[in-house]
Amino acid sequence: MMGRLRKSRHAEVIFRQSFLFKYRVRAGSDYQKGIEAAKEQSMDIEKLTEAVTGETEKIIVGKKDKIRLVLMAVLAGGHVLIDDVPGVGKTTLIKTISKVLGCSYGRIQFVPDLLPSDIIGMQIYNQKMQEFELRKGPVMTNILLADEINRAIPRTQSALLEAMEEKQITIDSERFELPKPFLVFATQNPVESESTFKLPAAQMDRFLIRITMGYPEKEEERQMLKSSGNGISYEQIKPLMNCETIIKAQKQIDEITVSDTICDYIISICSETRENPNCTLGASPRGAKALFRAAKALAAMEGRNYVIPEDVKEAVHPVLEHRLVVKNSARLQGVTAAGIIDEILTDVSPEPSLEAVAAAYEK
Repeated sequence: MMGRLRKSRHAEVIFRQSFLFKYRVRAGSDYQKGIEAAKEQSMDIEKLTEAVTGETEKIIVGKKDKIRLVLMAVLAGGHVLIDDVPGVGKTTLIKTISKVLGCSYGRIQFVPDLLPSDIIGMQIYNQKMQEFELRKGPVMTNILLADEINRAIPRTQSALLEAMEEKQITIDSERFELPKPFLVFATQNPVESESTFKLPAAQMDRFLIRITMGYPEKEEERQMLKSSGNGISYEQIKPLMNCETIIKAQKQIDEITVSDTICDYIISICSETRENPNCTLGASPRGAKALFRAAKALAAMEGRNYVIPEDVKEAVHPVLEHRLVVKNSARLQGVTAAGIIDEILTDVSPEPSLEAVAAAYEK
């Protein structure tokens, strides 16, 4: 991952130089003034990214790339699935980032006997008033931690489908808008299979990204023991954002420029996953939209108001891997979703040249 980031920085420097050199003659035009104004807005997001990452690293050690991806999802308005073994810091990462974001936070521990009404709420009869009253569930929050989401039965898992996609819930035919922003951070344990229920493709497709934490390096684990071996002190975390600043940042990202060349690149990648002979299911149009939004968020986090191919390449694995369903026969031969995407990036869908991207932005 870090190797891809270094390559991304190098390509970005080259693109910036060629882009600015080619179009500096237009510095006095209204077009250029608009570009500079958008850059100033994006620079705020770049500085905010650095501040949030630094604050989160007070507790989360050695996972800067994971923090970056989660923040990317927040800025893109998407949900996050953290899929890894117990004890690697999945819940800690979510709780820490939620404190830094400064929004309301709720947690649901998913278990087999959890019911949909335990998530979204229900009508309860009030004997004193002799009428039914609405009791809204924990889903009415900004950041919802769905801990061990695959331990709930499919009926309960489906209670989040409407909330994740439409940002609303329905109780007894009455619709309720969820607070803005609304983000689901879910965790699941891929090791145990007893009393677990695999998430359906429809729900997996609603997560913008899926990431894994991985084990820390020895030096990182030593630092973790010294800083939080006796317990985690969340009091040291300062909120650097709130709901208003998140919504403002998301609206700024909506204005990031994406050329037709980049759009064609995204479409080409997603189309190839659908036609790959080793895939039962490829990336959906929702997956293409997710990759589009994620690339825009990464561009803003780098202080740019335009997307380059490296933004797409950095986002493609966490955004698309969990959307691909690999055939059983192919899996037995060692084929993975990550391998399919790598093959598409290197052999099937060559990225557009920087000259082509620059020419597209000129239009």
